[in-house]
Amino acid sequence: MVPFKTDVEAADALCAMYKRLNTEISKVIIGQDEAVRLVLSAIFCQGHCLLVGVPGLAKTLLINTIAKTLSLDFKRIQFTPDLMPSDILGAETLDSNRNFKFIKGPIFANVILADEINRTPPKTQSALLEAMQEYSVTIGGQIYPLQKPFFVLATQNPIEQEGTYSLPEAQLDRFIFNLTLDYPSFQSEVDIVKSTTSNVKVDIQPILGVEEILAFQQLVRKVPVADNVVEYAVKLVQSTRPNNTANQLATKYLEWGAGPRASQNLVIAAKCNAIISGKYSPDIEDVQAVALPILRHRIVRNFKAEAEGITVEDLIKKML
Repeated sequence: MVPFKTDVEAADALCAMYKRLNTEISKVIIGQDEAVRLVLSAIFCQGHCLLVGVPGLAKTLLINTIAKTLSLDFKRIQFTPDLMPSDILGAETLDSNRNFKFIKGPIFANVILADEINRTPPKTQSALLEAMQEYSVTIGGQIYPLQKPFFVLATQNPIEQEGTYSLPEAQLDRFIFNLTLDYPSFQSEVDIVKSTTSNVKVDIQPILGVEEILAFQQLVRKVPVADNVVEYAVKLVQSTRPNNTANQLATKYLEWGAGPRASQNLVIAAKCNAIISGKYSPDIEDVQAVALPILRHRIVRNFKAEAEGITVEDLIKKML
């Protein structure tokens, strides 16, 4: 990667690189432009992403395709009810000389696809917590750092609930975005059927490597942001908390509101959204553009909201 003379030059390069990534990914992924934008944003924000959608919406394929464009070490973990923490983290075993040797698990990669993450018990789910927050794992009292960049991109099926375990709030909060994938439009589905039922094979070319991603992550952190934008993000998050005199909507319909990590994520994601949109500093519109996937999994409705059929998305949109 050629070092840039100025941060403005680097920001222009990130914007151009995002467009190249988008073009390459669109060779395979059709009709999920918003999901692609947010997953790439999560990567540049050094965050993790949860994709929720019914089967057949290309959640796993989307993550696989993005991993191919990034030239990173990629591992897929299929979460099942019998999966143990050692199956993810690794374990200590005895070698031929009867000495303990640590065998690394699949968590030691740059991109982790946690497929159907809600199918494994809480004990195994919690094995990801330290990795997602501290970028390290602890085995037998020994701390093993994970290689950077490190991302957990998880999928979840919202329909089939038998044999599933809800993710704890502490783990949900570790995901910068909760993306809900919807059905494709008619024309998009026609294009999907045509491309997947033919004999044409699409080769995805790697575009970004480790050094470039780490440099762009640092660039996003350096993006300046005005005080009024930060204050707007904090006010938005505080308006989700019940018993907030400034917002009766939360008191009426919410059991729990978002914490300070939501405010942090709103600002960092708004910075990234501004850069990939060709701007050098975020405004309030950038905060609003990322608010729904950031707040969706951080607020909990009360019984009154459920009884009246008011969704979390409805409440967030009214607060915006």
